Amino acid sequence: MTRSADDPIVGIDLGTTFSLVAVFEPGGPRVLRDAGGEARLPSVVRLMRGEGGESSAIVGWEARDSAVEFTSSTVYSVKRLLGRSAADLKRESAHLNYSVEAGPRSTITLDIGGVRLAPEQISALVLRKLKERAEAELGRPVNRAVVTVPAYFDDAQRQATRDAGAAAGLDVIRIVNEPTAAALAYGIGARGSGFDVAEKPRSGPEIAVRRSPGGPIQLPMPHCNSQDAATAGDPARGPSETRTVAIYDLGGGTFDLSILRIESGVFQVLSTAGDTHLGGDDFDRAIAEALAGEIAALDAGFLQSAATRQALRLAAERAKVALSEKPSVQLVLDLPNGRRFSREIHRAEFEGWIAPLVERTLRLFDTAVRDAGLSFDALDQCILVGGSTRTPLVRRRVAEHFGRPPYTALNPDEVVALGAAVQAGILAGRRDDLLLLDVIPLSLGIETLGGAMGKLILRNTTIPCRATEMFSTFVDGQTAIKLRVLQGERELAEHCRELAIFELRGIPPMPAGIPKIEVEFLVDANGLLNVAAREVRSGVSAAIQVLPSRGLTRDEVARMMQDSIRFAREDIAAHRRVDLLNQVEFDTRKCEQMLDRLQSELPPDETARYRAAITQLRDFAASATDLDALHRALTDFGHSTIPLAERGIRAALRD
Repeated sequence: MTRSADDPIVGIDLGTTFSLVAVFEPGGPRVLRDAGGEARLPSVVRLMRGEGGESSAIVGWEARDSAVEFTSSTVYSVKRLLGRSAADLKRESAHLNYSVEAGPRSTITLDIGGVRLAPEQISALVLRKLKERAEAELGRPVNRAVVTVPAYFDDAQRQATRDAGAAAGLDVIRIVNEPTAAALAYGIGARGSGFDVAEKPRSGPEIAVRRSPGGPIQLPMPHCNSQDAATAGDPARGPSETRTVAIYDLGGGTFDLSILRIESGVFQVLSTAGDTHLGGDDFDRAIAEALAGEIAALDAGFLQSAATRQALRLAAERAKVALSEKPSVQLVLDLPNGRRFSREIHRAEFEGWIAPLVERTLRLFDTAVRDAGLSFDALDQCILVGGSTRTPLVRRRVAEHFGRPPYTALNPDEVVALGAAVQAGILAGRRDDLLLLDVIPLSLGIETLGGAMGKLILRNTTIPCRATEMFSTFVDGQTAIKLRVLQGERELAEHCRELAIFELRGIPPMPAGIPKIEVEFLVDANGLLNVAAREVRSGVSAAIQVLPSRGLTRDEVARMMQDSIRFAREDIAAHRRVDLLNQVEFDTRKCEQMLDRLQSELPPDETARYRAAITQLRDFAASATDLDALHRALTDFGHSTIPLAERGIRAALRD
């Protein structure tokens, strides 16, 4: 397929709950809407199997509205499954209305009403629907896209997103972190670019929560406050002014907190923290779990049905939305045998149920500010992004934690898609005054001899980035090395996550320590990792694009970060011990080889003295607990064997 340079590049916010598509035009970015004027597309898919065995799908509002009626064949929140394994979903499976089975390379397959698909294929159906919307609106084919992902998506989840795009017929030319995309929209909007990103109030029907499906419910959004309205699009804050902003992005399924510096069109991410399993879905679940006992008292078997669990989930979601506007809401559920469960939920109750979740986001806020080397006083603004930030408790607690009201003038639903369109405009050459500098969320490295984690790229390093380091062999005549690529913050490989393994073969046999093996890590602008290894003397090389089989669970991310701090002292000591023991073994082995080569030239007492020193150092290293003492012993051994090394060099020159 040939493509013109004028082919559009769209920006897509592939969300957990809703997805959107936008395009960059001469007047700025614009969100594309359906025939009814709705920008949001529910990320919900209903699969159907025909009489002949063929399958088809319904995507969006219709699938969402019929979710209770077609529970077993409807998929929602599939973004939470991208890049994850069956083991990751053990706790999640109880809340799914379909079975999850292990696929190849620890991936997962979903059985939806007898149709087996990977999460990427489900997401591809959502992306294809957005592609069709863009083509209908623009009147021409759309084949390229910038797609946003949570900042804390790892390599597996990013690659799964790219795969979903490819399955939808889209060339995903760039992956952008969601909070960074929001900052792009904020950065342009705050300079008075002329496009409207302010949140507009909507009107809609009163909430009606019942098992029977209904039309899409659109409840009024909160109005932006007067302070925000005054500062949104303020041209007085010129493009040359440096601003340091926090992007608090709480969506349907994920949370990200990014600290960015914006200056002269350069958007630099200073740090990021987040949780790929924290969002509005968890608010819904908190309501459902709080009411489950009361419902069970009326009908013990009600929640055993997947359809009724789906009804409760949708009821909880609608109640959550209503409570952003009202102090209380009446939740109603139809029970079997003509009975009905009716419960008034007060906002204070709801806030008590979700308070622990909100506090988790604030702890991550602290982490990101600390990692950026800043204080809250150094931040010019905290920008709220994501539909879940409409929750009054979220806005109130963020304001209290931040010390002043957050910026709420941006439409939290649309701002990420608008930012993706801005990045698409940059890549298409329609904006040349902006530069986006993002970061990686977790450190990357390889396992070194003895099980240590050799970090080549540290977390919060700006991408794209490249790092190289030289290694060598430990055994004489070694012709191949195995490279184990790791991700994590601990100092030992066993405490980090394995991303990939590949081998460098064909190294000419040489004495240990002589080969020069250059290992290169390259993280591209999409946050995807490529690893290459080359033996410098021979030119033998190997490379791999790291395509891990699964993503990080919430517990894995939290454990990696917390354990890196908790065990920092022990890990550094363990890493140092590994390095010292490796050096002891290398130096004593080389000394033994030199003694064997010079045996006829050395006096017996000198040979005995060197061999005794070798034995003494090895014995001391085997039981040493004082690493400083071991380092001194190794240094003393090196000094004492200098005459032997000099004699060996002279012998080699004679030969």
